[in-house]
This record gives sequence, structure tokens and C-alpha cells, in this order.
Amino acid sequence: MKLHELKPAEGSTRKRKRVGRGTASGHGKTAGRGHKGQNSRSGGGVKPGFEGGQMPLYRRLPKRGFVNIFKKQWAIINIEDLNRFEDGTVVTPELLLQEGVIKKVLDGVKVLGDGNLEKKVTVRAHKFSQSATEKIESAGGKAEVI
Repeated sequence: MKLHELKPAEGSTRKRKRVGRGTASGHGKTAGRGHKGQNSRSGGGVKPGFEGGQMPLYRRLPKRGFVNIFKKQWAIINIEDLNRFEDGTVVTPELLLQEGVIKKVLDGVKVLGDGNLEKKVTVRAHKFSQSATEKIESAGGKAEVI
């Protein structure tokens, strides 16, 4: 199969609806919007969550508890995730992102002590658990706080 031979499966595509192209098209005059009303106008329609003036669901439901807006979100990795690196590597948040170990840095990277570390690596992160620091140093590496 070649690139120019590719085409969608039979019956998987539809013809585009061409509205406002004359009465004979079946979608002329009002272009499928009906007569008058909010949705017939340009820029018309309602915002998401609007229920026609009825008290919206998100306002009817009770809110509970306390939400700390200053809470920090850490990108968490475990000690066992560091075994993919070679001995003597300096593991930084940028390297972890590049290797796909973490998806986002968020407020920083925290290293937890789950698993075992067989490699001698220098880890630079924003936070370390006590067990993670011990395991990194017992393997002959260094845990450096950024």
C-alpha cells in the first residue's frame, strides 16, 4: 500500500452540509437555524452550564471542605525509575522530562523511596523523602536539593 492509495473506509465519511446556498439546496434561507430566537442570531447561543435561567446544577450542589489555593503539586518519581540511567548520570528534572519519566514538572519534582536503586547516580530534585535519600546514598550516589 502506498500513501496515494489511502482512502477512508466505505461509508465512514459524509458529504459536508453546505448551508445558505439557495432554496433548492434544502439548507437555504434560514440555513437550518429556524426562525427567530437566540440560536438563529449570529453570536447567539448560551454559555456552557446555562440552564435557561434555572439555577444551574453546579450552583445547586453543596460545596464542602477547604481548598488550599497555595497547595503545591509535585511531579512524583520513585527510586526504581532511576535504574534506566547509566552510572554517573546527573539526573535533573529536564532529563526526566526528556526521557518521559514525568509528563510535567508542575511545582517541582519529589523523589520517593519505592523500589531499589542499583545505579550510582546524582539526583537533582526539589524534594526527597528520607528513605529515598538513604537509598541513593547507599547505592553510592548523591541527592542534591535544587
